[in-house]
Amino acid sequence: MKLHLPVVSVYTVPTDAPEADGTLDWDSTTVVIAEVAAGDATGTGWTYGPAAIGDILRDHLAPLVEGRNALDIPAAHDAMSRAIRDAGRPGVAACAISALDIALWDLKARLLELPLARLLGMCRERVPVYGSGGFTTYHDRHLAAQLNGWVHGQHIPRVKIKIGEDWGRAVLRDVARIEAARQVIGPEAELYVDAGGAYTRKQAVRVGHALAEHGVGWFEEPVSSDDLTGLRLLRDTLPCDVTAGEYGYDLPYFARMITAGAVDCLQIDATRCGGLTEFLRAAALAQAHGLDVSAHRAPHAHAAAAAAVPNLRHIEWFHDHVRLEDMLFTGALDPTGGAVAPAQGIGHGLTLRAEEAREYRVA
Repeated sequence: MKLHLPVVSVYTVPTDAPEADGTLDWDSTTVVIAEVAAGDATGTGWTYGPAAIGDILRDHLAPLVEGRNALDIPAAHDAMSRAIRDAGRPGVAACAISALDIALWDLKARLLELPLARLLGMCRERVPVYGSGGFTTYHDRHLAAQLNGWVHGQHIPRVKIKIGEDWGRAVLRDVARIEAARQVIGPEAELYVDAGGAYTRKQAVRVGHALAEHGVGWFEEPVSSDDLTGLRLLRDTLPCDVTAGEYGYDLPYFARMITAGAVDCLQIDATRCGGLTEFLRAAALAQAHGLDVSAHRAPHAHAAAAAAVPNLRHIEWFHDHVRLEDMLFTGALDPTGGAVAPAQGIGHGLTLRAEEAREYRVA
């Protein structure tokens, strides 16, 4: 079964409120979608990032996979990885590979008339999620409403908020928001924070001790994810788990982070690292070193593969991407109870709503 030339589209959707983390602010989210067909089936994959990802997909990767066997995903993945050598693997090129790789896995499952989770082989029927948002731009009522919706409305027993506001210049407000979050979710729910690499090492140590007073068990990117020495220092110093890995664009990145002893749980983003092919490889690498993994953002792109990973801790139910994926696709999953069941329908279960998405299309 030969692959047709993939079709690429780009959509930009305004956020429902101004958003920021420790180091960035934004008011829209751009998704780049790749659709690839063979026979009577079409697979869909996507990534998040600049519209330039679509140019790489159209001009460099789509012609490369056209005519290949639809079942031989490792061959297509390897060809794409080799083709972008001079362009540079990290960044937009890796995101482009990721979108098309996800589409190829979805297509293969649809050709075989299987749920993607069954094709990959499941080790769990339901995949744990954690609610993620809590942007530093949220006022107290907005933050409370979001957290209350996850924990008390949908019964998701773990949530994450952003801290590190203004490159770590608002620590008192960071700590106050953590205290407020704990009051909303109660003593039983797990509370996570993401500093986005905003703090210095010593600053992160001080904040980390304050987090412990409120039962925070997850400290994401307390310092830059490039500072492996700093992450290891914090991991050895603080009682909470130190996590990072979302900016891994290739397998060697994860190998360096793991061998440095930098994290307690490795975050992997299939929409950045090279798709589900590389996601599964990185998860196996982490398992070999006794580490759990957590899927970063784009929950519907991860759910099926997450069900196949023995050392998975959870996937991120990220507000922006959950909202966008529900708007632009049919087949969105229900996280009520704190987990999703990905083995529904065939493929990963999502299909682009082309007509409804048209108003957001930019390329």
